[in-house]
Amino acid sequence: MKDFARNGAWTQERRVTIREAMLHNDVGGAHDPRDVTVATFAHKYATGRPITMLTAYDYPIARIIDATGVDGVLVGDSLGMVVLGHKDTLSVTLEDMLHHIRAVRRGVTRALLVGDMPFMSYHVSVEAAVRAAGRLVQEGGVDAVKLEGGGEVSDTIRAITRAGIPVQGHIGLTPQRVRAWGGWKVQARTGEAAASLLRDAQAVEEAGCFSVVVESVPGRVAAYITEAIGIPTIGIGAGSSTSGQVLVTNDLLGMYGDFQPKFVKRFADLGTTIETAITSYKEEVERREFPGPDHTYGMASDEWDAFVGSLGASEESS
Repeated sequence: MKDFARNGAWTQERRVTIREAMLHNDVGGAHDPRDVTVATFAHKYATGRPITMLTAYDYPIARIIDATGVDGVLVGDSLGMVVLGHKDTLSVTLEDMLHHIRAVRRGVTRALLVGDMPFMSYHVSVEAAVRAAGRLVQEGGVDAVKLEGGGEVSDTIRAITRAGIPVQGHIGLTPQRVRAWGGWKVQARTGEAAASLLRDAQAVEEAGCFSVVVESVPGRVAAYITEAIGIPTIGIGAGSSTSGQVLVTNDLLGMYGDFQPKFVKRFADLGTTIETAITSYKEEVERREFPGPDHTYGMASDEWDAFVGSLGASEESS
């Protein structure tokens, strides 16, 4: 842990320098305030304002989120679980991601749109990873891509950023490795694991990430890492001291079954609301209460008479 502290002090000095440079150059000031970019993330980080992100997987939810002023919209490979019904994210393909990203892109006109790179889209080779990231930009219209891992994906991050594509990192509990973890387990609970996580954060920063998601780690570890590196940390299950927060929208709206991770706060219970509405619809149809007169189109009497009269004329001519 002594090395952990020394590394933190070293990067903290650099972090202050980065913040001063951002503020001096007023990063993000030249952009339309309605359009969020990676420079906006940097500027909010430099001025200490929390960054907000949510997931979206379709056009209507994307439009609503974008209208609220949330900074970033993530099309996460979590769609495999909350939209497609898989037990984890590993079944999601690049084509799945592109399909949902295109829909979300139509709904997002202001927020920064980030697309997850799914399992095996960046693991085989650096060249394949750059091509996959390029497809998410060219065919999907994302502003940035996100990939999981620390030092082991540094070369991949460098190559993608060299191609001009911003990269968001993701460390801690990385869902694409859930089988290797042996389940959905909180990470960095030992001194050794915390030091390893710090090294991962430093590695993705050095490789060129503009921000990094920190998932399911003790709050004090996330706070230390946030102070130790020079890019924004976006927490999910990582306490309140990170540079920003991200949640799966279906979780915060109460739309994803009975499972609720400890770090999720349900801001609504739309699952129950939707179920109640559909049950009411079913019952009213069965009682022939719906549709009623207010939901039925009318027809002028003379036009109805003309219709009936035409039927009689047709029968005589036949």
